[in-house]
Parts: sequence; C-alpha cells; structure tokens
Amino acid sequence: MSIKPPFTDLEIKTATGGFYEGHSIPIALISKVSMTLLVLWALIWPGNANSVLSALNSNVLNSFNTFYIIAVGGFAFFLFIIALIPATGKKKLGAEGVEPEFSNFSWFSMMFGAGLGVGLMVFATAEPLGLWGSNPVIIDGTVVPNTEEAVQSGYRYTFLHYGFHAWAIYVTTGLSLAYYAYTREMPLTIRSALTPLFGKMINGPFGHIVDVLGVVATILGVSVTIGFGVSQFVDGVYAVTDMGWLMNGDAEAPKPSVVGLLAALFIIMGLSILSAVSGVGRGIKYLSNLNLVLSIILLLTFVFFGSFAFAMTTFGSSLVDYILHFAQLSFGAYGPLSADEFAMALPDVAKGLPAEDIASIFSGATNAWGSLDGFKETLPASVTVLENSDDVAAALYAAGTEGRQFGWQAGWTTFYWAWWIAFSPFVGLFLARISKGRSVREFILGCVIAPAIVCFLWMTILGGTAIDLELTGTADGSIIGASNTAKLFVTLGQMLSGGALSGLTIMCVVLIMTFLVTSADSGILVMNTIMSGGDQDTGIKHRIIWGIILTSVIGALIVAGNSGAEANPFGALQNAMIIGALPFTMVMVLMVISLAKALYRDNHREKIAETQAAE
Repeated sequence: MSIKPPFTDLEIKTATGGFYEGHSIPIALISKVSMTLLVLWALIWPGNANSVLSALNSNVLNSFNTFYIIAVGGFAFFLFIIALIPATGKKKLGAEGVEPEFSNFSWFSMMFGAGLGVGLMVFATAEPLGLWGSNPVIIDGTVVPNTEEAVQSGYRYTFLHYGFHAWAIYVTTGLSLAYYAYTREMPLTIRSALTPLFGKMINGPFGHIVDVLGVVATILGVSVTIGFGVSQFVDGVYAVTDMGWLMNGDAEAPKPSVVGLLAALFIIMGLSILSAVSGVGRGIKYLSNLNLVLSIILLLTFVFFGSFAFAMTTFGSSLVDYILHFAQLSFGAYGPLSADEFAMALPDVAKGLPAEDIASIFSGATNAWGSLDGFKETLPASVTVLENSDDVAAALYAAGTEGRQFGWQAGWTTFYWAWWIAFSPFVGLFLARISKGRSVREFILGCVIAPAIVCFLWMTILGGTAIDLELTGTADGSIIGASNTAKLFVTLGQMLSGGALSGLTIMCVVLIMTFLVTSADSGILVMNTIMSGGDQDTGIKHRIIWGIILTSVIGALIVAGNSGAEANPFGALQNAMIIGALPFTMVMVLMVISLAKALYRDNHREKIAETQAAE
C-alpha cells in the first residue's frame, strides 16, 4: 500500500527588487498598516482606544477563557505523549546522520538565555508574593492569604505560570517550525507548520493571513514584555539616582510616571535600533553572555544573603505539589457567573432584596481582587440591618465564589497564557534554530523540563526570600506594598545596605537594560524573518522601520492606557495583547493537529519503505 509524499512545494513570493526586495509585500504591508492604524487610534483617541480594547478584552475572556485554558493544557499533554511514544520520540529533526549543531551545554545555556529574560526579572519576587496573597485556594476560603499555609498554593500557581505549561507553549510552536524545516527542508516560517492540513492552499492569501497573525502576535507579545521591563528599568534608575520626575509622586508606593516610561522606552529602543544599524549587534551578543553571568551573580546574592533554606524547602514541596495537581491545573477552567445564576444561589433571606441592592452585592461578591472584610464594608443597608448580618454576608460572598474564581483565572492565568502564546513565534523560532539534529524527544524534554526547573529555582530563591522577609516581619509589609516592578529592589533593600546595595542595584539596572535591548532586537529579527519567507538576512532598513513601529505601538498604548477612569499605563497594552493572541492560539491548535498528522503519516511512510526494502 503506497502513500503519497508530503506537500513541501511551499511558495512564498517575495519582491525581486525595490524597497521590499526579499520580502513578501502582502505580509509586510498588512502587518505595517494594521500596527500603524493601532498607533494612530491610540494617539488620536486614547480614551476611546482604552475603553474599546478593555470592552473587547472582557468579551474575549468571557467567551474564550475556557478555550485558552484547555488549549494550553492540551499543548503540554500532546508534547509529553509524542515524546514518550517510541516511534515519534526518536525521530530526528534533520536528515539521517545530521548531528546537533551545538553541544548540550551550549544548547541549554541558550535556552536559559531565552527563559531568564525580562519577565523573570520583573516577576521573580512579584509573582510569588502576588500569588501568596491571591489564588484559587485562597479565594475559596481554604487558606488565609499571606500566611505560612498559603505558601504552597501560591507556589503551585507560580510554577503553573512559569513551568511546564509555559514552555510547552513555546515548544509547540518551535517543534512545529523545526520539524518541517529540518525534515522536509521547508522555510522556517509559520505557514509551513500548517501544510499537512491545507496543502497548496497555504501558498495563497490564507498563508499570508497565518504569517500576519504570527507577526501581530509577536509584536504585541514583545511589546508587553518590553513595557514591563521598561517600568522596572525606571524603578531601578530611580533607586540609584532618586530623580523624582521618573515617578508619579506617590510617597508610599511610587510607580513610574508616563513621562518616565516614555523616556526610558525611547532610550531602550534607540539602543536597540542603533545595534541594528551600527554593527553593535556583535557587542549585544557578548552582552547576552554577560547577562548569564550577571544573572548568576544576582542568584548567588540571594543564596548567600537571602532565605536559601526556606527557598529550598519550598522548592521541593512545591514541585511535588505542582506535579500532583498537574492535570487539574491543565484543564480546570472556570466560566463566568451570570447575575441570574448568582441570584438563584442567594440565601432565602436575601432573595427579596431590591434589584439595585442585589446588583451591588453581585458586583462585590464576584470581585476577584476583593476580600470578605472589604465586601462587608460595601454591603447596602438592607443587608446590614438583618439579624445575623455577618452570617448573611458570608453566605452572599460564598454565592459569588465561582465568579471570583473565573475573574481571577481570566485576569491572571489566562493573561499569562495569552502572553506566552503571543511570545511563542519569537521564542519558538529561536528554539527551532538551535535544535537541528536533536530528536523530537530531546527537543521536548530538553526545552520544556530543563528551562522550567531553572525558572522554578529562580522563583523560589528570589521570591522565597521576599516571602520569608514578610513572614518573619522583617519587611513589615514594605515588599507587598511596593509596585510589581519595584518589588525586586525593595527586597534587595531589606537584604543589603550601603555600597553593596548600590552596586547590586546598578548591576540589576544594567541587566534589565541589556535584556530589553536584546529582546527588542531579536523580536524585530523574528518579525522580519516571517515577512521574508524564512530568510534570516532581512536588511538593516526593515529592522529600523520595525524598531520604530514597535516603539510607537508601546508608547501609544502606554498613553492610551493612562487615560480614562481606570488609568493604568499597561492596561491597553495587556488588553491588545490578549485580543491579538486569540487568533494565533487557534493557529497553534491547528499546528498541533497538523504535526500529529505529519508524524503519523511519516511514520507510516517509513514502515512501507522498510517493508518494500525487505521484499
């Protein structure tokens, strides 16, 4: 029985001359026009852009939160299954006899460089502390926030957001790109991953749409990463220089001002663009190596001066807890709670309350970021005058538990899944480039487990120290009260003093800056690679243009996010990213189906060939 060969005749037409020489004009123009329109909208009508993006994001989460959660859980299980199946796990990413391009040490080092980026600098202390104070186990009342009992559940979700699931997202994209590039010699671009499903159709407009979705997701994912990194960069510069104009003037918990954010953004992106046009790119490669050294110095500082014993105990118990809850964390999705469902769950004593009071109670009881005490303070008089009003308040709050769980998951876990999905063309393409000659099993286990363990250690050593300082009363709430991007510097301030503190703070600022510059430069390269049909030599002028577009997108959305009643400089950025990541999530689901088909049929072809050879 014969089986026809796979479709590999991928044609991505690129311009043969002119300004767009070597680029696909439809992909380039659609991507640039869409991003330019977003920038103009955010600059000319910032309030409208912020409110519309917020409303769209709310609708997306209400309708697709479950899809996001189950899709990411599916990615993780799919990868582990094909790694464990002997026939698929042993397949090599390359022709027979091709050896890995990099040694194991170099391969792991480069993966760590991809994982230990700006996100881990910003959230090394902020994520564990935040989840120590709010997670689904706390929301349902099982444990009290910010207590010793809440540490385990806090790290369960910290490991969820930065562990196997997060890296499974990157590896799903990376393996799909690598498999077709190295086993079928196809271009290293997004549309290649869908050829087993769509064949020749991928050469037309549909293929352009797929690649455009990859570009849009990348630019929004990189934008959020740079936005958070720039905020921490401003916090660091303020800690060193005490320049008041960088902050918003809040004496208790100052946050970077819009002026400070934009000034830092222009500096960082200016350096990134400069590296692309002046040959400084080679220096950036050396700085990337320096990043690893500086990261180790920072880690060792926490080992010797932080709460290392507490961190290691937490690491061991949390890793076991994470693995035991892996399936539930993968597929445990919450749906929104409607007002009617809430009304039906109310105790009998509250069902006769006025409609406006029930609406107010519903809003407070489903607020994922509130507390029972805060809820009691907002109850209308029609409840507070009731006999046993405290018991009634507890029952009312319990009726909104499902709504709070949904709000928390949509605002935290789903935000992360969207962020990692938007970032996956960038990281996935990088992982694919460095993994030629590896087996599918090596690629999956090496790129999912090893970097995740490093993230776990990073989060427990840095974040565990911050939690221990708060548990023992040493920090006295100062770390919890700081902004997310300032928590690292406040933690260092509790550990060190004098010249050591100043020196390490300056080192962190340098580390953040180099991470930002290299992330922006690499993100621009990925966008141009997609638009050139997989060609890595994309030319300086296009990198400059995309550097300017990326700067404009981040700056405009920061301005838009800071307008309106609920001003948040990063609100519009995050909303745009979650919306933009949704279509690419659908592309990734198709990638999984496509890769499963390709692996099955290639294995079938190999068996037929072996049978024919034996005859």
